[in-house]
Amino acid sequence: MTKANTSEGNIRKKNKALIFTSAKKEFVSYGFKGASIKRIAERANIPRANIHYYFKDKTDLYQQLLSNIIEVWNRDYDTLSVDQEPKQALSAYIRAKVMHSKNDPDSSRIFASELIHGAPVLTEYLNTEFKEWLQSKVAVIETWVTKGLVDKVNPYHLLFLIWSSTQHYADFNVQVVAGLDKESMSDEDFEEVVASLTRIILKGCGIK
Repeated sequence: MTKANTSEGNIRKKNKALIFTSAKKEFVSYGFKGASIKRIAERANIPRANIHYYFKDKTDLYQQLLSNIIEVWNRDYDTLSVDQEPKQALSAYIRAKVMHSKNDPDSSRIFASELIHGAPVLTEYLNTEFKEWLQSKVAVIETWVTKGLVDKVNPYHLLFLIWSSTQHYADFNVQVVAGLDKESMSDEDFEEVVASLTRIILKGCGIK
């Protein structure tokens, strides 16, 4: 690859990341139906034509945004493997999920909204790639159970529990801060979330 091609690729990546950031805010605020390419361009402070250069229409932008969210999640959180000790692996996984809720809550909210509305865009993914990915993680936990490293827990429900408990702090943050009588959650609050969830989940798996 030439230097020019590399530079062009970096610019494309940077521009799409800028558009994705603005699109997240728009989709969270207005939902897919109410979202506007015009407002996304205004949020990104770029001409509307720049968005259409990278995306055919709003549907294409939404689909690519969801794909990007999943790609980032799978890359950053794919920490469970049979070569790791369950305590270290699960602790790292829980921390990564909580930190994502802290640092990029809009991604979680967009993903949750897509599922709540019946996953019209993600149905094929959920029935193919997601199932394959999930089965690979279930196999890891089953191996730990067989080796006696964790109690006999249902791997599916363990993973569902981790996802729901960690993403709660993104999807239902308004409820959380009201319950905690705070305007927003601090770094220390999120560290307490990590510590509490890790302690509860590891104990439930029989890990000391």
